[in-house]
Amino acid sequence: MSGHVWLLPLKNLDDDARAIKLGEIALLELGEGQQKFVGDPLRMMLMGLEEEARHPFAVDENGTAVGVLTLQNGAATLAGWPDDDSAWLLRGFLIDRRQQGKGLGTLAAEAAVREAAKLTAGLGSGQAGVVLSVNELNPGGLAAYRKAGFEDRGRYEGGDAGPQRIMYRAF
Repeated sequence: MSGHVWLLPLKNLDDDARAIKLGEIALLELGEGQQKFVGDPLRMMLMGLEEEARHPFAVDENGTAVGVLTLQNGAATLAGWPDDDSAWLLRGFLIDRRQQGKGLGTLAAEAAVREAAKLTAGLGSGQAGVVLSVNELNPGGLAAYRKAGFEDRGRYEGGDAGPQRIMYRAF
């Protein structure tokens, strides 16, 4: 397992650095069958840059984007959580298929929780943790989230690709 990943907040990068990262993100590849669980990484990041409630991040290892994720404020019910305001929603999370199996997903999920705690402190928004939903047919995702300390909080039937597990981790 690799030792460290960095989450680079795309909204905080200058125009040149953001363009470089978006170029790297455009080259990320989904693994077989992942298309039904997650969308196009570049499209997700561009959407995140346009919405105030979304905070898109490049997952970097050794100076290169190896994945993406978004933390979203006020949207936790999209993952089956009972309210929108007590947790950040972790969405659009993927690691490039060529980088999978190295523990990067676990490291990035842990880093996402730390970033969400920083965002909460900076915004004074009051969340206590991070929630996500992961498809029951995505064993790699389920394993990575469990290793990152997320707890299974039950089943969610609202997913586009079938039943989901609601996963939560407090700060």
